[in-house]
Amino acid sequence: MFTALDHVQLAAPPGTEDRLRAFYTQVLGMAEVPKPPVLAARGGCWFAAGPVQLHLGVEEDFRPARTAHPGLRVTGIEAYADRLRECGAEVVWDDRLPGHRRFHCKDPVGNRLEFLEPHGPEPYGPGPAA
Repeated sequence: MFTALDHVQLAAPPGTEDRLRAFYTQVLGMAEVPKPPVLAARGGCWFAAGPVQLHLGVEEDFRPARTAHPGLRVTGIEAYADRLRECGAEVVWDDRLPGHRRFHCKDPVGNRLEFLEPHGPEPYGPGPAA
């Protein structure tokens, strides 16, 4: 039985950890989480903000996914979009999800990230109670 989503894993090319650290900590405002030593040897980096964790793992033949992405809920989405734009990120608004304000941006290696904030009654819920 599921109790929570522990993390989302994204891929990145070798040698891009410093660029990713700068983006995820300074632009997105996440904190870097130290990887266990046995996993740190593989490269990559982990980040967290509250209960949200994103792990970036090194992939030798990396190509960013065109549609796969994490959907990250935020509060104050307009101010958050302004913050990203001020830091040089391209923000692309999308109004096709009823009951939400949302936008997409890409990290320094091209991973697509979705940021959304619900407003009004949500069109979908958590699913049937267990």
